Amino acid sequence: MNKVMSRTAARPRPRHRPPTRRDTRRPGGAPPRTPSRRAATTPAGKPGTPPETPRPAPEAPRPLPEAPRTAPEAPRTAPVTAVRQPRPTDVFADRLLAVLSGQRPVHWMLRHTAGRAYDELARLAEHSPLRTRGTRPVVHDIGYYVPSEGTLEVFARIAAGDRLRAMAFRLELGKDLRWRCTAVETGPK
Repeated sequence: MNKVMSRTAARPRPRHRPPTRRDTRRPGGAPPRTPSRRAATTPAGKPGTPPETPRPAPEAPRPLPEAPRTAPEAPRTAPVTAVRQPRPTDVFADRLLAVLSGQRPVHWMLRHTAGRAYDELARLAEHSPLRTRGTRPVVHDIGYYVPSEGTLEVFARIAAGDRLRAMAFRLELGKDLRWRCTAVETGPK
């Protein structure tokens, strides 16, 4: 199948842009181009060549006007609103709940535990003490006690349906300024 392209007929195209629009590509001080006012005739003896039009000399760049000399202002920026970081107690309560309810594997907490806490977590996760049927368990309430600087003892109430269960864990701040879980316990099933 051969495709034939045709133009729509009899619509003259404008030769220039309307005077209300401004060409944003043209430098600010350059005058708009105008066609030569001489007749477009070919010189004798050279048929088919367009007449030569004199080119204007390039304009020297204009100096920018100087701004009044004042004290430099500080750059204006939008006010920065601090992003509220979640507390380590909330983060670890959610992570431990995910492991102890069977939603995540135990090795997910490997980098976030220290000492015997990983072994305790693995032992607890075998029995899935916070696993429920039907509704997914959620952290209902969190409380903590600060026995010393860089140490938190945290308790959490876990709600699953109409039942409340208990979970306790200890967090310690390492030398690298990262919190790690060092002990985990759950209430009786």
